[in-house]
Parts: sequence; C-alpha cells; structure tokens
Amino acid sequence: MVIHVDIKEKVKNLTTSPGVYLMRDSLGNVIYIGKAKNLKNRVQTYFQDPSNRSPKTEKLVKNLKDFDYIVTETEFEAFILECKLIKELKPMYNKLMKNPLSYTYIVIKTGEVCPSIEISNTMIESDHNIYFGPYGSKNTVERAIQGIKECYKILCSRAAKKNSQCLNYSLGLCVGMCSSDSAIEYYNYIVKKFISFLNGNDSSILEDMKYKMEKAAESLDFETAARYRDYINSINSLVSREKTLKFAGSSNNIVIAEPLAKDYIKIFLISKNRIIFSKKYILENRDMKKLRKVIRNHILVYFDSKTSASPVIIKKDEVDEAQIIYRYLNSKPDNYILIPPDWLQKDGSCHIDEAIERLLCQ
Repeated sequence: MVIHVDIKEKVKNLTTSPGVYLMRDSLGNVIYIGKAKNLKNRVQTYFQDPSNRSPKTEKLVKNLKDFDYIVTETEFEAFILECKLIKELKPMYNKLMKNPLSYTYIVIKTGEVCPSIEISNTMIESDHNIYFGPYGSKNTVERAIQGIKECYKILCSRAAKKNSQCLNYSLGLCVGMCSSDSAIEYYNYIVKKFISFLNGNDSSILEDMKYKMEKAAESLDFETAARYRDYINSINSLVSREKTLKFAGSSNNIVIAEPLAKDYIKIFLISKNRIIFSKKYILENRDMKKLRKVIRNHILVYFDSKTSASPVIIKKDEVDEAQIIYRYLNSKPDNYILIPPDWLQKDGSCHIDEAIERLLCQ
C-alpha cells in the first residue's frame, strides 16, 4: 500500500501518551477503533512490515486513508473509551477483527426429569431455569458443554426415559439415562456438579478432565488428549468469565489511584461498573493528610450507603465494561480499594481512612 505523505507525518508526530485511535476510509467513515498505552508506537505498527499482518489487518490497512486520535491520561481510560466508542459507532472492522459478541447463556432446564444443559441467546428471568453468562463466544460455550458431556458419558440423544437405549448408548457415549433410573440419578448428580462448578464451589470437573487427557496421552491416543486439552481451555474460559460476572454483579464501590508522571495521581470512583467520578491531584507538596481527607469526602459524596449488597444481573451491554474493570484490577491489585456499603455509615469512616492510607502508601 502507498501511504499518503500526510498520514506518514501524522504518525511521525503522534504523542506517546495513552489514548484511542479512530481509523477512517476515503469517505471519512470510522472503520476501526483501537486503544493504546503508547499511541505513536501502536499506530506505527499498521505501517510497518506487512508480512506480519493478518489478512483482515491487511485489508484494513488498504482501506485506511486517515485517522484521528483521542489522548487519555491513563491506559485504563483508553480501555473504557474504546469500549464506549465501539458501541456508539459500530466500526466495520471491529466486527470483523474481533470475536463476534453475540452473547450466549448456559441454561439448565430445571423442570425436566433430566435437566438439560443448553445454550440460549437470551435470558428469561421468569422461567425458573438456571442461567450462567452472558459469554462472549458461543463456540467456547458449545465446546465446554460438549467436553463435560463426553467426559461423563451423558451424551444421550434422548435423555427423557423411553425404556429403550439410544444410539449413543451403543457407541459408549451415554450411560443409559434413556433406560435406567440409576443412570438418571447419575446424570442429575453431574448436572448439580456442573452448577456448583460454575458457581465457583467445585473444581473436580477440571480435575476429572485433566485425568482423562493424561490417560489418553499415556495410551498414545494424542487425538483424544488434544481434544480434552481444548475442552479444558474452553471450560477455563467459562470460569474466567464467571469470576468477572460474579465480581461485577457484587455492586462494588471501587476507588482506583492511578499514578501519573510528574508527581500526579488520578483518582477514579467506580460504582456498578461505571466511572462516576475522576480527578487528577498533584503530590508535589506531599500533603498526604489533606489528600486523604479529599478522597474520603469524595467517597462519602459519590457512593450510596443504601446500595444493596445483593448480587445484580449483568446485562449484555454491561459485560465489556465489567470485564475491562475486572482485568485492570487483577493486573494492578495495589491500585484499588473496595468500599463496602456499611463503611459509608457514620461509624465506618475509620475503615475508609485506613483503606485510603493503604492505597496511597503503595
């Protein structure tokens, strides 16, 4: 691709600050949005050695005629802004270059003799079934469920009792839920085990699958071992997402302190997965006592002491922000504190002061 001189100069003069970049085509349409810790370094990669580009990236670069950018003070803000702009503008190449976010739920049909494990694009709160998710990859969910059913031999082609064995029973894929009361009891036990696993209370499913993988490898059945490895990866993805959703659904009040250059610090207050306040403070005079008091006042003003501690349901359009926040907090555990609702009562201010002290001393 022959790059126009003004784009080369634009890239050359880019800032090294964090931010978001918006790629445009010849008509000025935004075709891709990305984030960067260092805008100059990131945008330059689109105009370097084309041999390292994927076909989709190569197609993007061929259609790229200009770009804009928005500077942020922190990488965290760039992540949040990118997510917001993608939802608003829906650029074509963000859809093509990322996994499609057609969110999927796991549904346990509780009203059946053998509660089926299914997937759904929607969650119906009033149907009394058990839902997990939403998950970003339908394929990952399908692989995880397939792996569990194969591992425990519950791939019955007709789980409702029919007094006759199904085809999968003869193939060794079904323990016989279609013809045996004891097999139905076993099936229900596995379903409860799966529910407990997704709730974070039982890790034995992963242990059982790892055992199957290792036994297959010992028997030189590398195809089966590789299949179980893929199943395990898919199940780990579900576990990771459930941890994100569980954390996000806890109605946490979060205070983040992000160090900046030149003795500055930026404070973020996050409630229900949304940034409700942010401000930059200078630490030049090192008056930490004053800063602690300022942060405490912000906490008391912006956080609601009446917030329920009960879990809330994370909707599809909230998942991305929740995941960004969760990953950020995991990557920088010393940069944040949680403020429980009871700390916002009159007798809880001492806990807030102690937490702020720990946060600023990192």
